[in-house]
Amino acid sequence: MGLLERLSAGGGTERVGLFVDGPNVLRSKFDVDLADVRGVADERGRLVITRLYLDENATSGLIQAAEANGFEVVTTSGDVDVKLAVDATAAAVDDRIDLLAIASRDTDFKPVVEAAARRGIETFAIAPGEYGRSDALRTAAHDAVTLE
Repeated sequence: MGLLERLSAGGGTERVGLFVDGPNVLRSKFDVDLADVRGVADERGRLVITRLYLDENATSGLIQAAEANGFEVVTTSGDVDVKLAVDATAAAVDDRIDLLAIASRDTDFKPVVEAAARRGIETFAIAPGEYGRSDALRTAAHDAVTLE
């Protein structure tokens, strides 16, 4: 049974893993509010993983704002995309989530979404605005939303 059928049957307790690609989503041209990102994922079920991935240049103010919005902040000196992809794939493989939500405009996450879907995990792509939408990521996911 798919996520929509489970929700309409009164399930609503799907375990959602939200993974946010900070460098791609939190750009001034998108004007994205982390509360909005969390909100659209929270509508899909129970958030069990809520992570924001940032590079080592992230400001302490951004980290504090993310934590205030309930995000676990993961900073890396390496490639943010690689760390996010590995963590999201591990969550899917380890059966910790029923729905994988990725907020990004990066097509690089398409293989992660496809791998999760092959394991029977629902997938959800969150784009940081019309200009920041990846059509490849959106079409690979079961569902998608573009933040205004």
